[in-house]
Amino acid sequence: MGRKVTVAACTLNQWALDFEGNMARIMQSILEAREMGAVYRTGPELEVPGYSCEDHFFESDTFLHCWEVLLEIMMSPISQNMLIDVGMPVQHFNVAYNCRVIFYNKKIVLIRPKMMMCDDGNYRETRWFSAWTKVRHVDEFYLPRIVSNATGQQTVPFGDAVVSTRDTCIGFEICEELWNPRSTHIDLSLAGVEIMVNGSGSYLQLRKAYITTDLIRNASYKAGGAYLFSNLRGCDGQRVWWGGNSAIALNGDIIARSKQFSLSDVEVTVGTFDLEDIRSYRMALRSRCTLGASAPLYPRISIECELSSRGDIFISANSPIEWHYHTPEEEIALAPACWLWDYLRRSGQGGFFLPLSGGVDSSSSACIIHSMCRMVVDAIQHGEAQVLHDVRKILADPDFTPHNPGQLCNRLLVTCFMGSENSSKETRRRASMLANQLGSYHLEINIDSAVSSMLSIFNAVTGLTPKFRTQGGCPRQNLALQNIQARVRMVVSYLFAQLMLWVRNRPGGLLVLGSANVDESLRGYMTKYDCSSADVNPIGGISKTDLRKFLHYAMEKFNIPVLAEIISAPPTAELEPLQGGQLAQTDEQDMGMTYSELSEFGRLRKQAACGPYSMFCKLVASWRNECAPKEVSDKVKHFFRCYAINRHKMTVLTPSVHMESYSPDDNRFDHRPFLYRANWSWQFKAIDDELDRITRSSTMSTKSEKSDHELSELLKKQTETHAKVEKQQSSPVIFSAHDVGPAHDIITTNGISGACSSGNICIADSKQPTLKKSHSTGYNKVQGGNVMGRIKDRTGVPV
Repeated sequence: MGRKVTVAACTLNQWALDFEGNMARIMQSILEAREMGAVYRTGPELEVPGYSCEDHFFESDTFLHCWEVLLEIMMSPISQNMLIDVGMPVQHFNVAYNCRVIFYNKKIVLIRPKMMMCDDGNYRETRWFSAWTKVRHVDEFYLPRIVSNATGQQTVPFGDAVVSTRDTCIGFEICEELWNPRSTHIDLSLAGVEIMVNGSGSYLQLRKAYITTDLIRNASYKAGGAYLFSNLRGCDGQRVWWGGNSAIALNGDIIARSKQFSLSDVEVTVGTFDLEDIRSYRMALRSRCTLGASAPLYPRISIECELSSRGDIFISANSPIEWHYHTPEEEIALAPACWLWDYLRRSGQGGFFLPLSGGVDSSSSACIIHSMCRMVVDAIQHGEAQVLHDVRKILADPDFTPHNPGQLCNRLLVTCFMGSENSSKETRRRASMLANQLGSYHLEINIDSAVSSMLSIFNAVTGLTPKFRTQGGCPRQNLALQNIQARVRMVVSYLFAQLMLWVRNRPGGLLVLGSANVDESLRGYMTKYDCSSADVNPIGGISKTDLRKFLHYAMEKFNIPVLAEIISAPPTAELEPLQGGQLAQTDEQDMGMTYSELSEFGRLRKQAACGPYSMFCKLVASWRNECAPKEVSDKVKHFFRCYAINRHKMTVLTPSVHMESYSPDDNRFDHRPFLYRANWSWQFKAIDDELDRITRSSTMSTKSEKSDHELSELLKKQTETHAKVEKQQSSPVIFSAHDVGPAHDIITTNGISGACSSGNICIADSKQPTLKKSHSTGYNKVQGGNVMGRIKDRTGVPV
């Protein structure tokens, strides 16, 4: 009897609206799955049009072209005698749904719509799609004319159903349904579904891979059965990197998985398992059997086929495998590199231009490009014909084959140290050494003449010449002189990016790379329209703390010794004059906070959804060994003021690969205003009130630290007082708090403040707080002067 089934979960690097390319990749995955012995093939979410079509899902053309692609796939000879499902949008009764379309031998078997939408993080699915809410219900779907003419079908089932073959049953989830607290795979299992399939579009974030893996493993462990997870990979037109990691699980074990990072456009993950292993596993779970005996059933769409075969006795089933996770440093080295490769080959540009300062940030961007070159060379050496084709197309050299990363880096990356009179010799030397060790085509230029020309224009109009702070200038003059240097560098960067390939006798231009990390974007510690305003930013979603760890990793992994000096050097923009040849300016001093503090602020603001008051309350506890409450208060207020006055910079933030879960990216991920009331008067008053309570409590606690002798004397005094009162009257008497001693004697009983020595004498606290009445809310929270007046203004470079 046939028992073993071979299935394929496909990982595809699709591109939004690239219907021809997407179809080719789907067809290739079907062909490879067939050659590997699979009888069932599934793919990622919305694989036909690409996930990131976004508002193109409002266009009828998108739906039409999806049906055209589906028809081509269905009618192809390579799709015959194999059960296949693909992801695409479908309109049903004038409502758009995100669907899996299952077909077999030129006939559509079922259209299964997504039942739980995802709207968090970078997802906005309910903008374009609706959730199917008719649980275990099937409608008749009228096929488009072009499809019905080819298949002979007028209608097909549409809804929450499962597919039943002669030997097993298959059920479906789509992406968010795996993450949801009420995941459908539990009900599918109880209804007898043995193979559960999930087509997904899950993007990468640092330290996230284990979450997806645990969900897949636990789904099959708790429910029993096989679980197939197919995910997108690559940059399909947006800021996210689709995370790959397609996998097949059986009864709680991963038996097959794809790579997380790869330059391959198509990867097919095949797994073989025994259906009887599912049945015996489930029958051993007695509580599950009890629930299954009374579980409601799903509509079953039957097809005349078998996934197993009678001659499978010699076929080996997959054994469990160990999942090895990448470290965050490896994820930084690989994810942005893969994203940049997709961006480069799909943008039609000829490489990258990077202003290289010799600091941590620009060095990180350079090392990520070097990592990309290493991946490209490795892929070519392993026979990836598509990668070699892309390299030759980018370089406009049909005969070029790179033999080492440095050789390719020299063709793809132009680095440039843009020095000024404020630049130190050390940074210039470090930039040159790094470029040499990476292999980039390196330039050194001086921008002083350009800066002087700009200032001469200002002088000619106003008759005034601004000065740096160290030369007697005011803060406005100091900032303006820093900003003009930064913005001149941006203009020069684009000039060189457009013309350097002309200089090198190659067609096309270069993409300008940015080097502003996620913490500096959050804090606004960057100049608007300076080098942060690039074409793409490899590190825009990564914290400074993680970048330092990444450089340590790159130093050892890529053998780049100069990174040790770069890591140890104090971060500085070098925009102010040197003093005695030494730095007079550091980033952390200018920002008024350390990068580790800034990272903590970012996580609390976004991930923990903290406003100023909540952030203060959390940090008072977690930083109690490092900072006094007053210091925490000042730091939190300073951060939120800087955040508020610089939030507008996010509206022009250079697109960067999404990596960090507290990214301030205004475009998709962080939907907050860009114009704020910067003094946060109500919120900061709440912090001040809490700080006052903490201070009073601390004072009371200090006063209460008495010796045993003092306590004995106090009790003796209270006893004498009690006796005296009893002689005067028999009823309880309430005294003022100052009559009996210090504040530590005052306790609360039934809501009354007092000190009770024998249960019938309570001493009231006469120092109760008072609130000022307000017409609108009853009490007025804002009293006293402007809280911002007490905060030192260290805004860095706000414009």
